[in-house]
Amino acid sequence: MSLDAHRCPDGHLTYPGHGVCPACGQGQTETVDLADRTGEVVTWTTSTATPPGVREPNTLAIVEFDVDGTSVRALGGATTEDVETGDRVRPVHVEQLREPDAGIREPASQAWDGYRFEPVE
Repeated sequence: MSLDAHRCPDGHLTYPGHGVCPACGQGQTETVDLADRTGEVVTWTTSTATPPGVREPNTLAIVEFDVDGTSVRALGGATTEDVETGDRVRPVHVEQLREPDAGIREPASQAWDGYRFEPVE
């Protein structure tokens, strides 16, 4: 599974992708997989009042990736509560980000996997 940022013809990167680049208004035509890259934690928070089926507490981080000199930020959960601004992290695939039976939607109607950010030693 990939963790795709999207690039427009002018080179702007966004995550998640948009049909139209927020910076210049052009269509986004290329994807860049962030799954095999490391990034830096820009900021983080820990939520103790989470939606149904989401682990509690849930530490979230905004991570900045450098892609050929252009930065792109992604928001996601952390694998640990021990994360600090400036930490180097890498995305790790998780089979189940939340408990499918705890929500109000039909579990078969959604994908439950995704990525969390793990500190790099």
